[in-house]
Amino acid sequence: MVKLTAELIQSSMQYINPVKDRELDLRGYKIPEIENLGATGDQFDTIDFSENDIRKLDGFPYLKRMKCLLMNNNRIVRIGTHLEEHIPNLESLILTGNHIEELADLDPLASLENLNCLSLLHNPVTAKTHYRLYLIYKLPQLRILDFRKVKLKEREEAKSLFKSRKGKELQREITNRAKTFVPGQSVATPSKRLSDHEVRKIREAIVKASSLEEVERLQHLLQLGQIPGQESQNGAFNGENGFEAMETEAGQ
Repeated sequence: MVKLTAELIQSSMQYINPVKDRELDLRGYKIPEIENLGATGDQFDTIDFSENDIRKLDGFPYLKRMKCLLMNNNRIVRIGTHLEEHIPNLESLILTGNHIEELADLDPLASLENLNCLSLLHNPVTAKTHYRLYLIYKLPQLRILDFRKVKLKEREEAKSLFKSRKGKELQREITNRAKTFVPGQSVATPSKRLSDHEVRKIREAIVKASSLEEVERLQHLLQLGQIPGQESQNGAFNGENGFEAMETEAGQ
């Protein structure tokens, strides 16, 4: 396995793809997790992570520009929460050939309001009863699912099913079967949802950071819902007045 470092990102192939988007090619390195993407400088519309060993779709810094993620043929079993805070303009997500099993494991994608194209071909979840209707209901923004256009008839059928009493019972059953962790992997969860003001202050500190290491550290804390200088002994967020320490660190 190869760790995704800033050096690897900077040395990987970059080009304008056939749809005129700027693309970063990180295919086939056997990368185990997404990290250090702050080194891209948010300069890419598309990132290709195909043919790696990634198990969870998370670890993104704030990437406003990114529109397309190619994640086919990884080992993804879980999708992180609050992706909309980090990749808000994602339009296309290709998860073909992964290991997602439960319908509710896909619920976090509903927060990506611009997501209109999704592929889950060759995932165990596609064999679930009501798979396609469930996703059309949960992700009404989708226009293409598994490279097939979502039809008006399907939208109406999905709405009719999942708004009924039977459909609500199905949703409860689906939620109860959802995964709560990735086997064999410790998953950090945000200790507190940051306010818009707190997120803005951290991003300002990232801009002022004097080294790549400081940028990555601040982005990691942003993902965890923590502010530098305000973590408690167990790593949890502890208060709202850490901005002075944060700005001092970033300005050093």
